[in-house]
Amino acid sequence: MTRLVMKFGGTSMADLERIRRAARLVAAEYDAGHKVAVVVSAMAGKTNELVAWTDGAGRPTGDAAGNDDASDDEYDVVVASGEQVTAGLLAMTLRNMGYRARSMQGWQIPIKTTDVHGKARIADIPPEKLCAAMDSGEIVVVPGFQGVADDGRITTLGRGGSDTSAVAVAIAASAVRCDIYTDVDGVYTTDPRIENKAKRLDKISFEEMLEMASLGAKVLQTRSVELAMAYRMPVRVLSSFVEPGEATDQGTIVCDEEEIVEKHIVSGVAYSRDEAKITLLGVPNKVGVSAAIFGRLAQANINVDMIVQSDARSGEVANQLFTVGRRDAKQAKELMEAAQGEIGFEDLRIDENVSKVSIVGVGMRSHTGVAQTMFQALSEKGINIQVISTSEIKISVLIDEAYTELAVRALHAAYGLDKIGA
Repeated sequence: MTRLVMKFGGTSMADLERIRRAARLVAAEYDAGHKVAVVVSAMAGKTNELVAWTDGAGRPTGDAAGNDDASDDEYDVVVASGEQVTAGLLAMTLRNMGYRARSMQGWQIPIKTTDVHGKARIADIPPEKLCAAMDSGEIVVVPGFQGVADDGRITTLGRGGSDTSAVAVAIAASAVRCDIYTDVDGVYTTDPRIENKAKRLDKISFEEMLEMASLGAKVLQTRSVELAMAYRMPVRVLSSFVEPGEATDQGTIVCDEEEIVEKHIVSGVAYSRDEAKITLLGVPNKVGVSAAIFGRLAQANINVDMIVQSDARSGEVANQLFTVGRRDAKQAKELMEAAQGEIGFEDLRIDENVSKVSIVGVGMRSHTGVAQTMFQALSEKGINIQVISTSEIKISVLIDEAYTELAVRALHAAYGLDKIGA
């Protein structure tokens, strides 16, 4: 008998009927001979409600030192309760079906984390209690998104943390796989809401999935993919909106590249509308200026994505262009304006009407002409490329937001992604 970890997201836990459906899926895996642990999210929308309550109660927004991200352990006590409710309800449902089941809170296992409340990171999960319960025949139900600090206080992992919890529990339990049940039946070549010819992938590599997640794909949370890749823990993405035995496919397996026999040159097209372009004109072209610009952004915890520097008409100055998340654009602009005298740039421009469209594929490593195909496809649709960035398995371009869907469909067709599996 092998250990298996199953994870159900908020939509899969949204009400009692969906919890009963999840219980039937869990029971089917148990009956098939697996030793099962289940990680659950809060009911859909519940975490937002709990966060709103903490805001209404006057959660501090800064500490005595003026930090804007003050850690509040009572905040974690409140928002962690959503997962505790669904863990108890699922365990009760399984018991009523005749199975031995129990919920184990993060502090009971324990899931040890750092003490940064609201955005803690998992430090260790001692496997003894968890594995002993699974090996005894119990179905262990674990609330995701949370753990316990060294001082015994509850911590939470930040949004999307339940995926990370599930992968970490699977690693601790030496599970054969971590199955993540969502409202989609796998990972697609692009967003099916934009391109109805999108195809579900049978397998995708850790590296590709990490790029897809970081580039805007919402199927898996980035930290969970990083963790799975580090420990080589296979992850399967599949739908929870079926009854056991109804599914005609087995979702998408996220695994080592070596396990994929037939690699695609491009496996997917991702996009993100959460982009803002900031251009500094007339930046002094001298040592230390870039450090001054991006050092200030880093100190403010503003993540910078694309960066381009180009010579201006005079060799003594250059133009510096970079992108940040749209929600960070105002703060980034204010930081740059405050430092204008010290940095010495002449003008600042900001454009929030942009989006990033990317192609991802491990096959890029061994094929030429991939970029040319991308640029030609966009050119034929009259789409201007503003910025380009690349990695070994990714090419991203910044374009006018109005052309996002057109660009996604054009690239999907250009690389023949509609023919995968045909």
